[in-house]
Amino acid sequence: MATLQIYEKLLLFPLFQGMSRDDLELVAGHTRFGFSKTDAGTVVVAEGDDCLQMYFLINGTLRVETTANDRGYTVVEQLEAPVILQPEVVFGYTQRYTHTYIAMTDANFIIVGKDEVLRLSEVFLVFRLNLLNMFATQTQKTSRLLWQHVPDTLEKRIVRFFAQHCLYPAGPKVFHILMNRLADELNDSRLNVSRALNALQLEEKIILRRGRVVIPLMERLLM
Repeated sequence: MATLQIYEKLLLFPLFQGMSRDDLELVAGHTRFGFSKTDAGTVVVAEGDDCLQMYFLINGTLRVETTANDRGYTVVEQLEAPVILQPEVVFGYTQRYTHTYIAMTDANFIIVGKDEVLRLSEVFLVFRLNLLNMFATQTQKTSRLLWQHVPDTLEKRIVRFFAQHCLYPAGPKVFHILMNRLADELNDSRLNVSRALNALQLEEKIILRRGRVVIPLMERLLM
């Protein structure tokens, strides 16, 4: 990929925003970038894989699968370019992916190794600040979840459960979860959970299938 094309693609991502043109030209011309084209249906990275680089999705759509620690339920959602695949696991205590990413369409990536991420952070102040801001924002959002008001109805608690188990609060989602398991997660009876889910279905916010809850648009459910 030509330097000018790399320059234009980097501007899609918040890690490079705010950098001067001269700095971006240096990044584009002197960074060891990898480039990958992934065919539809191919696993990009799987849960448990070591995270040795950052994947920058520059075009295409990915299917993302996230499974509970005890394998009791799975959430399936979609990500559209541009997006970075779990940049937070490049560093930290556990440097392994916690989601499985599968290409839904042909997808193209820019790949930056961990050593190059460290070098960019050392050389370019704006890149370093963007990286710190990204991690800090994610930490702050997570810490605030504990202090949110407890919903006053079971329907609202179900909606909160769905929202808290998604990467992004928008787009289609599919929860592969049994009614008994959802009831256990919400500390309520299966009958009550069934009634609440059916009420949400009557409002056309979800679609119930055997062992699945389909959410056509998460943002509609959150309204």
